[in-house]
Amino acid sequence: MYFYYVYIIKCSDDSYYTGITNNIEKRFKEHELGYKNDSYTYKRRPLVLEFHQEFNDVLQAIYFEKKIKGWPRAKKQALINGDYDMLQILSECRNATHCKYKD
Repeated sequence: MYFYYVYIIKCSDDSYYTGITNNIEKRFKEHELGYKNDSYTYKRRPLVLEFHQEFNDVLQAIYFEKKIKGWPRAKKQALINGDYDMLQILSECRNATHCKYKD
């Protein structure tokens, strides 16, 4: 059985990179070594692996990665810190036109 990992790397410029792999150690080393000179993380080294979550279903991992990529920085930080209360707060819609607030 394969395992898949969704991960978040913190770059030296304080930005976050989110990715998916089936070998977290190998993939992180590839990011650190900058095997592609034009990759996002190449010019932002050194890197720190801040978060990873294991999945046994590749489709779930892909879904979670895409979801995280759309999140704002504060939400990613809450996930990294394990602050699930803040993650919940940041997930709530505050738009007055949202159906939760309609009459």
